[in-house]
Amino acid sequence: MLSSQVVSQTIARNWLDLYETIWKPEYFAKWASGLSSGTLEQEGSYWRARRPDGSVKIRFTPHNPFGVMDHWIDSGFGKEIYMPMRVIANEQGAEIIMVVYRQPLMSDDKFSQDIEWVRSDLARLNCLLTQ
Repeated sequence: MLSSQVVSQTIARNWLDLYETIWKPEYFAKWASGLSSGTLEQEGSYWRARRPDGSVKIRFTPHNPFGVMDHWIDSGFGKEIYMPMRVIANEQGAEIIMVVYRQPLMSDDKFSQDIEWVRSDLARLNCLLTQ
């Protein structure tokens, strides 16, 4: 079992409106810094993101009425990294929740960096949506 850290961001927007705005894979490139060096290109059931350090393949949960935005990242090393993500109601606003799993053999520093990376990306998404 992997240890994990939950990262959340409150956004002053109705949860369903928020989900309908951001669920599309193409929208991830606007706020997810690991994908923002270019656009996502669809390749069958996967999407490809080209990054300075190479490309990654990503699978996304299909559109659904529950606010689920899980995705799986395959960097080409044989194992997908699962990133659970949810948009949930918080009265008139919403919470975006992501779970960051500590990958096998990951150092404490690298795990802390990944958590801060996700926290920063969610803050970037909040800024993008509340401008």
